[in-house]
Amino acid sequence: MLNVGIVGASGYTGVELARILSTHPEVKLTAATSRKYAGQMLSEVFPNLRKRIDIRCENLSIDQLIDRADFFFTAVPHKTAMDIVPQLLDAGKKVVDLSADYRIHDAAVYEQWYQAHSSKHLLPEAVYGLPELYRDAINGCKLTANPGCYPTSVILALAPLLRHKLITTDSLIVDSKSGTSGAGRAASVSSLFCEVADGFRPYKVGGSHRHIPEIEQELSLLAETEVTISFTPHLLPLSRGILSTVYASLNHQGKSTDLQSLYEKTYSEEPFVRIMPSGNPPATQHVRGSNCCDIGIQIDERTNRVIVMSAIDNIVKGASGQAIQNMNLMNGFSETSGLMHAPFFP
Repeated sequence: MLNVGIVGASGYTGVELARILSTHPEVKLTAATSRKYAGQMLSEVFPNLRKRIDIRCENLSIDQLIDRADFFFTAVPHKTAMDIVPQLLDAGKKVVDLSADYRIHDAAVYEQWYQAHSSKHLLPEAVYGLPELYRDAINGCKLTANPGCYPTSVILALAPLLRHKLITTDSLIVDSKSGTSGAGRAASVSSLFCEVADGFRPYKVGGSHRHIPEIEQELSLLAETEVTISFTPHLLPLSRGILSTVYASLNHQGKSTDLQSLYEKTYSEEPFVRIMPSGNPPATQHVRGSNCCDIGIQIDERTNRVIVMSAIDNIVKGASGQAIQNMNLMNGFSETSGLMHAPFFP
């Protein structure tokens, strides 16, 4: 039995980690940190965990944490993670970090979009935690950088096209929509019910969203050339879910390729990627609460574009579920352990 700790258990990713881990056959949750709710039972903070999780939130020092578990999820904001992760690694622990602190390979690029990086020496060691691309590297590694939610949906949608060089890479347009849980649990006027309900709006328009360098990094590696995207996120009046729609121009080879068959073959052995039948687009309500990514492909003959659509639950495959998928790989468990529950519907 693996003893596991959640650093930052009182956010949406923290509670989702606890929910999924509560039925995981190989682990025991032995630490859950929270400054705000220290002293309270986690099931008091999140009543959905009653009779499922019996652990108290604590504000623990690193030295105290190290004694509590062998594996840690750091579900804390950017910058906070880079102050914690090095100490956990130095103590011989394994870590899945859910912040952006170790996702970007180039420290200069990270610092351009975020802030100064205090543990640059760990960037070459960190494995980008998208199992469908980096499963072999994740197996047995010490530090996994869990991908962002938008990047997960976009990278899985485009990977087959870029690997096989079937599209031009100079005109990629990514249009993504997310539920409000993506903004976190902290109080904010922009995520109040009356600000979100019955509305639909873009934000971070004009290439300013922090997930852009992460997406471009991974797409460039797939394409073996530098890729730049136009990315516009939108806020949906939903609690969960991301739907990304990607537009790409087909090259000569792409026009003559059966793209539906390509996607089906590419992801046929992937337990969490489901390719939609031709002509059936994915929908967020069909992945809700699951670690699934549903992908649909449509050709626009008139414009010579392929339209790839992907739907994920932003808190599960976009965060906590994928983190547990990575934990499974890092510790030699079945990759699907604790994650094979079907999406809930409606």
